[in-house]
Amino acid sequence: MTWNNPPRRTLRVLLCMAALAMASACTVSYKFTGTSIDYNVIKTIQIDNIPIRSAYVWAPMGPIFNNQLQDLYANQTRLQLVKRGGDLHIAGEITNYEQYNKSISADGYSSQVQLKITVNIRFTNNKNHQEDFERQFTATTQYESTQQLANVQEDLVTEMVEDLTDQIFNATVANW
Repeated sequence: MTWNNPPRRTLRVLLCMAALAMASACTVSYKFTGTSIDYNVIKTIQIDNIPIRSAYVWAPMGPIFNNQLQDLYANQTRLQLVKRGGDLHIAGEITNYEQYNKSISADGYSSQVQLKITVNIRFTNNKNHQEDFERQFTATTQYESTQQLANVQEDLVTEMVEDLTDQIFNATVANW
């Protein structure tokens, strides 16, 4: 056997090894964030501070909401957050924060309390005004009436804010 003329079996092994090496080197990677943003056109987003305009207020709700909304766009898109003149613009206010009895137990007292947040959002797409809207988004959750709202409020508000910001994100940049 000489190197100039290897047997067919060795040639097949070498060809198979080369094919395997090439196949393993060529991988396809997909990353799906659920957005339908054309980054060649849309590059920036302006998210105004969303104030609380509700009669009933829990002060930390505003910063929790604003931080979650900005973080969601920062983490799920390549848009640059700007103070003014964004290609996309989100403004609005928290219009309602309320609690009410959801169910009554056999003894006539409330057994569950429902907590609800409503946010009014104005969305402007400065590159395509056909996508502009003003819409209300609502999230609710329940807790047992044996619990004090002060003890569960932060967790419940955080849960509802996550739901609200997901709804807003989907309505503004997911376009499903």
